[in-house]
Amino acid sequence: MTRSERPCLGLIVPPRAGDVPSDGPALYGDSVRFVARGLGLGEISARGYEEVIDKVIDCAAELARQGAQAVSLMGTSLSFFRGAPFNAELEAAMAQRTGLPCTTMSHAIVRGLRALGIAKVAVATAYIDDVNERLARYLVASGIVATEVRGLAITGVREVGEVSTQTLVALCEAVYAAQPESDGILISCGGLLTLDAIRIVEARLGVAVVSSSPAGFWDLMRVAGLDSRAPGHGRLFEL
Repeated sequence: MTRSERPCLGLIVPPRAGDVPSDGPALYGDSVRFVARGLGLGEISARGYEEVIDKVIDCAAELARQGAQAVSLMGTSLSFFRGAPFNAELEAAMAQRTGLPCTTMSHAIVRGLRALGIAKVAVATAYIDDVNERLARYLVASGIVATEVRGLAITGVREVGEVSTQTLVALCEAVYAAQPESDGILISCGGLLTLDAIRIVEARLGVAVVSSSPAGFWDLMRVAGLDSRAPGHGRLFEL
């Protein structure tokens, strides 16, 4: 399949550089061409989100002009920080502006949790307490109970990508140990690199794990009408 024949999917990402997150190519190889636009998020906080959220629709339009067949806002907290109704309105506005199927990472994590039958979830995040509280409210509004939420209190956009797999695994184990009746685990923050952690945690704890960035790609593939399976990357990618 040539470059021009591959499906083209658009990503709106928080960092200014607008690079395609590594999870997409890791999951789907050369079967899809991903293109991205960056928002220039300054910090992972409500203040940071407010400074860039109005750029989302214009970025979606740019991606449509570049040939994207579907578009996702690949920032979890960027799409849930004002609540579930705003997330739905934002997705609708993106679709109206572009004429394309559109989604957000916040919709992606909920769809992933529902697909795996997770109604009660233990949550590990990169966030400060305020953002964790907003996430818990978003999940409740989406019909999912957050049994435990713990974050790493990171606000730096670059720093979040430097969190080690060992740290992520330990945090997942801690939130699940605090609420072992949980149906599964959510790792929230699209900047975290979690593909290795997902495999380790699912093997150790025997429960399914949904994580922001991988779920974002899984969801976008489905929204675009493409095969979202990627064996070897966790239970979600076997569906």
